[in-house]
Amino acid sequence: MVDVIISGGGPTGMMLAAELRLQKVDVLVLERDPEPTTAVRSLGLHPRSIEILDQRGLLEKFLAHGQQYPGGVGHFAGIAGPQPSLDTAHGYVLGIPQPVTDRLLAERAEDLGAEIRRGVELTALDSGDDGVSVDLADGTRVHAPWLVGCDGGRSLVRRLLGVGFPGEPARTEWILGEMEVTTPPEELAAVAAEVRRTHRGFGIGPTGDGLHRAVVPAATVTEDRSVPPTLTEFRTQLRAYAGTDFGAHSPRSLTRFTDATRLADRYRVGRVLLAGDAAHVHPPLGGQGLNLGIQDAFNLGWKLAAQVHGWAPDGLLDSYGTERRPVADAVLTLTRAQSELISPEPGPQAVRRLLTELMEIEEVNRFLAERVSGIGIRYDFGEGPALLGRRLRDLPLSRGRLYELMHDGRGLLLDRTGELSVAGWTDRVDHVADGAAELDAPAVLLRPDGHVAWIGDDADDLLRHLPTWFGAAAEDAGADRRGPQ
Repeated sequence: MVDVIISGGGPTGMMLAAELRLQKVDVLVLERDPEPTTAVRSLGLHPRSIEILDQRGLLEKFLAHGQQYPGGVGHFAGIAGPQPSLDTAHGYVLGIPQPVTDRLLAERAEDLGAEIRRGVELTALDSGDDGVSVDLADGTRVHAPWLVGCDGGRSLVRRLLGVGFPGEPARTEWILGEMEVTTPPEELAAVAAEVRRTHRGFGIGPTGDGLHRAVVPAATVTEDRSVPPTLTEFRTQLRAYAGTDFGAHSPRSLTRFTDATRLADRYRVGRVLLAGDAAHVHPPLGGQGLNLGIQDAFNLGWKLAAQVHGWAPDGLLDSYGTERRPVADAVLTLTRAQSELISPEPGPQAVRRLLTELMEIEEVNRFLAERVSGIGIRYDFGEGPALLGRRLRDLPLSRGRLYELMHDGRGLLLDRTGELSVAGWTDRVDHVADGAAELDAPAVLLRPDGHVAWIGDDADDLLRHLPTWFGAAAEDAGADRRGPQ
């Protein structure tokens, strides 16, 4: 029997499927499109997403298909500030087209045993106390205890649930394409630089594989964004802004995106949850959409698995929405601000000039970079040290690295004292006793998503916090395990 149905096989859905399978949850992914899309809707991964891949042992595969851009972290609304000093081992943007990210995450989910059905469209759902039944376009019905809608900004799951999606409709649309060009490189670069002096929503440049990637404002906001743009439309808009279409031909992908900005009222209705673009949409400035969805899945996966397996403490699953919805709200604020800053109007340009000067201040630049990259996220776990609620960076240990010990998606007690114990929770939490760890605390308890849930050296206090995140102690969980696993 399937434990969780995931509607939508994009990066959020596949990341969630992999996280659930890591916890031995039976997963069925339903994807409407019969084949993976070739459209390039996202161009890179930010430091927090890169850390997540490292925590699950996936980073090397992604690095082999991408290019590292250290200077990309210090950009806000296209303003190139100084490279900030960030608390991460991965202070760069990984340039990698979304189809490659999609493929690697799908391979991960399949390798772990997720069932993926392509060309299968959900048409209706019926949710009750005992689970969710979904009707498919081929007339069949599938039942599972849980359903997660990862089906994009026009999410049918969200609409069937009646969840509100307030915000602002699209005012501007862009066309993004990858194609061959005939214009010589020097001429192309010169024209592009001149256009961007007044139109920062325009850009064109080589992708390194004989193709060029270009983005240009569309003539109007298309009523049906599911209809892809044509090469004729794309070339027309290039000529409108650049005075030339650069001899664009043989497109590999053409797609649309807008500045529509919306946030779901709720992330959970009974046994149905929302993640990724189904829960939030926003302008693409800063490239945070795909990253936000992957991070949603990383937060949700272990919590939903705990619910399926029956050890989730009260409120754990609801903490997904409590934690992630404010993060999405903050991203919407960032992207709204960046949208204003690329306007050619005098007012926004004045603010842009002022912000350019402010970004020369290290604290300002680092603040913006932490917000965009995701490493500045701090969940509200109550009063405590500044590290409480934040993710912990990768640390060198006496044997290996911290993130190497997190590949199995378990909780982890990093203990410099060697005097603490997780006896009773060893089926869910590993204990790493390492006095040499470069940690500015005696011990920290990490959730499976790497966020710090407890800091201290008091054994009784630790015993009070373990049930908050890992449920009741198991009598037959076995003795405490010490040292790197």
